[in-house]
Amino acid sequence: MMASPMHPLWNPLTERAGQPLTESQAALLERYLELLFAANARMNLTGIADPEAARLHHIADTMTLLPFIAAQPLPVAGRLRLADIGSGGGVPGIPLAILRPDIEVVLIESTQKKAAFLQETAHKLQLNNVRVIAQRVEDVGRAELRQTFDLAVARAVAAMIFLAEWGLPLLKTGGNLLAMKGPKSAGELPLAPQALRLLGGSAALVHSPGLAEFPGHVIIQIPKIGPSDPRFPRAPTHAKGKPLQKL
Repeated sequence: MMASPMHPLWNPLTERAGQPLTESQAALLERYLELLFAANARMNLTGIADPEAARLHHIADTMTLLPFIAAQPLPVAGRLRLADIGSGGGVPGIPLAILRPDIEVVLIESTQKKAAFLQETAHKLQLNNVRVIAQRVEDVGRAELRQTFDLAVARAVAAMIFLAEWGLPLLKTGGNLLAMKGPKSAGELPLAPQALRLLGGSAALVHSPGLAEFPGHVIIQIPKIGPSDPRFPRAPTHAKGKPLQKL
């Protein structure tokens, strides 16, 4: 099923970030898609049924994050730590772990069946830089991993006002929240400045990948410039359907 050559965007996108794609990485990406499609027959992990479309919309789309990861300053000790919020079927976290084996990737997924798929997939792909946490992101952000990440990423998870409350408390000061969004994202901005101040974030920056293949796609970046108020994120029972500050 996955025997055709890699998507023509893969090499240009990785080279754009100064990280040319290796043959072994390309093979792992193809193997990941095989595992994703096989598991999708048992549970809802992706709405994409065509392998070539998956190479574009799952893998190439993920590659548009690579320049932001390359630009993130390295911590004084250790390696970059990245959280994938609501990882689902593993995009963008698993492709990023393949493409950047030098960083630690933590996949946060509260649905137990999906988390089990992520754990099994990381094992089969021998991704020693991946950790799976089968919890709600609000709970993760209120425990020992609070403010320990350099980057937090999310794709098609929630409105930005909720993502900001979930993602910013995970980040160290100097970190960045990166949300992969579609054409409707303009309606989610601007984020309420009062909410961002409470969460330690600065104003949102909107970046376009600049690719005809992704019309309307943007990456919304919120830098973390200070500590998050300890009251946030709120527990899921308190915050459900109630944005911290309406847009």
